[in-house]
Amino acid sequence: MAKKKRKIIRIDEELCNGCGLCLPGCPEGALQIVEGKARLVRESYCDGLGACLGHCPQGALRVEEREAEDYDARGVIAHLEKQSPELAERHREHMRAHGIEDPGFDRAGHSSGCPSCQVVSWGNEGSAGQAGPAAEDRDEQAGEAGGFSALGHWPVKLYLIPPAADFLKNADLVLVADCVPFAYGNLHRDFIKGRAVAAGCPKFDDAAAYVEKIEQILESVNVRSITVVYMEISCCSGFVRIVREALERSGIDVPVETVKIGVKGSVLDREVIAGG
Repeated sequence: MAKKKRKIIRIDEELCNGCGLCLPGCPEGALQIVEGKARLVRESYCDGLGACLGHCPQGALRVEEREAEDYDARGVIAHLEKQSPELAERHREHMRAHGIEDPGFDRAGHSSGCPSCQVVSWGNEGSAGQAGPAAEDRDEQAGEAGGFSALGHWPVKLYLIPPAADFLKNADLVLVADCVPFAYGNLHRDFIKGRAVAAGCPKFDDAAAYVEKIEQILESVNVRSITVVYMEISCCSGFVRIVREALERSGIDVPVETVKIGVKGSVLDREVIAGG
């Protein structure tokens, strides 16, 4: 199979202890434990989106760009069939639920990976693919019930966003704690419009994996600024510590602002913590 330069998982064997926690995080079944270490079964089974990264407590997994076999969605289905027909069928159902009848190819005939991880951006288009309103109209519409979504890309989970995604290049990045959208009604108008967004939970997700992912983003693309929007709950402030550590590890200076949201939906505090 021909190779081309693309993103693919890399396993640091010195850090890997063979715990196997990464295996369930790979929906394509591309990882296995062999001789006490996680191994990539086959390059063509890895879509390179890094869904497994946050499941490694040792930080042994990361995404790199190198010469590798093309991702083979049909081969993944055949691979899952050998492991378990139930796994393969769940994968098919997941694909069909996102409108892809043939799990190997999308409607344009291109090889397609897991829809929850596929990187797409649509600029001024709405979430349903319809043209969005003019910029001057967005302030009134964004954040209102049934109003226009200011989101301009997918995915939004920090775990799933490739560090070098095109929508991150020269972008103002807003990191949003998972609970914020439920408390702050004008999130789209005030924080998402015109920005790239990544969401996560600093309490229940892997903080070390978040530090690694943000560090990779800083090193891979020229992010112009970072805004961290988090809840007043004490555990949620972990998002701020994560960003501080990623900045320190990367050695990259970028403006960072933190915004604390109250459980009743108000902005309690704003602070510039870097690059100001």
